[in-house]
Amino acid sequence: MSSSPSPTISHPHRSRLKLYIQKRSPHDSLTHDSSTHDSRTHDRRQLTVLPQHLRPSSLNPMKAFLTLTWTETKLFLREPMATFFTVAFPLLLLFAFGAIFGNGPGSAPGEVGYTTYALPGYVALTIGSLGLLGLPTALAVYRDQGILRRFRVTPLRPAAVLGAQAVVHLAMLIASTLLLTGAALWVFRVPLPERLLLTLGALLLAGLSFLAVGFLLGAVLPTVRAAQAVGNALFFPMLFLSGAAIPQFLFPEWLKTTSLALPLTHAARLLQAAWLQGQWNGSSSLVLVGMGVACAGVGAYVFRWT
Repeated sequence: MSSSPSPTISHPHRSRLKLYIQKRSPHDSLTHDSSTHDSRTHDRRQLTVLPQHLRPSSLNPMKAFLTLTWTETKLFLREPMATFFTVAFPLLLLFAFGAIFGNGPGSAPGEVGYTTYALPGYVALTIGSLGLLGLPTALAVYRDQGILRRFRVTPLRPAAVLGAQAVVHLAMLIASTLLLTGAALWVFRVPLPERLLLTLGALLLAGLSFLAVGFLLGAVLPTVRAAQAVGNALFFPMLFLSGAAIPQFLFPEWLKTTSLALPLTHAARLLQAAWLQGQWNGSSSLVLVGMGVACAGVGAYVFRWT
């Protein structure tokens, strides 16, 4: 007994014709459509990288911005190196040098204690670490992982994404400053600044200027390794030569003059003038404003999402 061979369909049109003439029951059609819909829905869910409250259909701009800021805050605190240089390292310097030099009257210029004089420098150190290490690395990680590209196709504007980073880093700066000041007040009896608003203005100006530098670095450096390498190369020389970790009254005159080329020197001097003397350092503030505006402008021009 010979069976007739099954027809061979090789042409694509014949395949489609065979598909169309096949009879399917309504139940089969419904099942097929449902499975196709479920498959497509699953694919969309697989492609979705944003949480439900950040999806375009349910997006409230302010709510999305606040949620994004809160998420970035938690991610920042989970990063060991960022937390160390923002919180632990300034406290380590405070207690180490405070134990060595104390805070006796006249141990620093202006008849103030050494720890009182050095405290604004430790705050400047925090500013430098956030601007040169924290923000560039965060932006580089987001670019490497494609997160910036995904944000680009949502209704969230670029300013919201970058603004959330700025808010988080400024909040970390203020929190670190409060913790550092509280520890210095409690352990070494460091007095509070007489002009708090002036000191707060100096803190915000220096912080925003260095965040602009970080934005520029994050815009031009293509990888996480590059961001970390350049950030470390900029931060650590400034750390020891700007007066942030070691007060400049211990420096020789030639080193004081040379350090004026470092932006962190002007951040430390601006904070010291406001904190210790209740005065505004005009020259240092002009340097920081010029640096911040230039870096923000160039960074916005060259910034890329991928």
